[in-house]
Amino acid sequence: MKPNQFAVIGLGRFGSSLANELIALGYEVLGIDRDQEAVDELQDTLTHAVAADATDETVLRSLGIRNLDCVVVAIGDDIQASIMTAILLKDMGVKMVVAKALSAMHGKVLNKIGVDRVIYPERDMGVRVAHQLVSPNLLDYIELSQQYTIAELSVPKKLSGQSLRQLNTRAKYGCSIVAINKRAGMIIAPTADDSVEESDIMVVIGTNQQVDDFETALHR
Repeated sequence: MKPNQFAVIGLGRFGSSLANELIALGYEVLGIDRDQEAVDELQDTLTHAVAADATDETVLRSLGIRNLDCVVVAIGDDIQASIMTAILLKDMGVKMVVAKALSAMHGKVLNKIGVDRVIYPERDMGVRVAHQLVSPNLLDYIELSQQYTIAELSVPKKLSGQSLRQLNTRAKYGCSIVAINKRAGMIIAPTADDSVEESDIMVVIGTNQQVDDFETALHR
């Protein structure tokens, strides 16, 4: 079941951006930060925002945080506070705990204490930007795991008008085109008869190597 109610603990640059996007997507968000100024900035945007110490179990319980669907620990620069908060949330039985890691070691600790998902925003953004800089056809890049990637690739002029049957990416490169974003709208799970045009964006999934091989072939 999809989560509907979120809490974001730590309303710095990453936390506030995440909270604002969740609100924009139509979800309820409780924002928590020690800094009253950070809370005040989002007071009118979030469902509820409070200045509180998330390492205090009594405070977390008083906020009813264990009843929320997902809690994101987005504490910016205090690793100890991040770990203590995550431990409390898991101990309280929060359904899903997501935590931002500041380093690989921090991430290992978060995994050890049972955090459901660890995210590395700075590292992941750096990876995505690097791929975009070196690949002219690559518009976006998300590493799904150590082996698999999903990428958005712009269609070069030389492929314009070709059907997916003609492109035959599965046989040639091992990757699959799972969607085509056209001006008229998105085609999800396109058929072999669907064609791509120069202005289209292909959503491609495959291993890192397969996607890289296909992307390289686009600008040969």
